Amino acid sequence: MWKCEVCNLILDVEEAPEKCPRCGAPKEKFMELTGESQEKVEKSRETNALLMELCELMEQAENISEEGIEINLDPGCLALFKQAKEQANVLKQSSKAEIEVHVGKGKWG
Repeated sequence: MWKCEVCNLILDVEEAPEKCPRCGAPKEKFMELTGESQEKVEKSRETNALLMELCELMEQAENISEEGIEINLDPGCLALFKQAKEQANVLKQSSKAEIEVHVGKGKWG
């Protein structure tokens, strides 16, 4: 695993490329990631995949809530579906924000 020190692109390759496919930096600007650094990237990728799955589930929860809101059976159901929609949106946005934190720290390439 190699990381471009210019643009933070991480590549899963045996050797550093001659130039960075993202920014064009030369091979000398690549740092090999091993041990704990590589493990952090791998865990971050796994966590980000889980966060994306959570986003998809929250999108489904929002859609289900919308259906319940449209039916509008009674005040209790309406309030519950509105609360579920709001909370699902908060979790979805929080998950996206956490992914952005990982990307910003160069943990996910």
